[in-house]
Amino acid sequence: MTSPAPTPHPGFGAFGKIHREFFDALSPDGWRAVPGYVGVEEKILSGHLDTVARKGAVTRLGRWSAGAAVDHPVSHDWCEEVFIVSGSLMIGTLAAKSEGVRLPFGTHAVRPPHVLHGPFFSDEGCLLIEFLYYPPAE
Repeated sequence: MTSPAPTPHPGFGAFGKIHREFFDALSPDGWRAVPGYVGVEEKILSGHLDTVARKGAVTRLGRWSAGAAVDHPVSHDWCEEVFIVSGSLMIGTLAAKSEGVRLPFGTHAVRPPHVLHGPFFSDEGCLLIEFLYYPPAE
């Protein structure tokens, strides 16, 4: 028998996050491959993004192995903030590596929905923290 899913804390409102005190976000458990991307993993730290109802918020870690690449631009219908914690990410493709733009650790991006971004690759690998969310209803 599985235990019921924890109830979101009302203090988070429409974001529906669960109250959790300090935990080891970098532990080896909880990582999973990001579908459609080779060498890219994610670990959900908090929240849930409901892409059908277009609501919710997620805080996640993204881990790119050395040589991981997304060879095409992407966009999505949620807001996104990305902060490179370690390593670096490159804007461009592996095929045109010398023309890529390096984004070192400490780089931050804030995007509203439907902004085309990428392609990306990482020569050395990188760790990102990402905040994905649908804006609350006005």
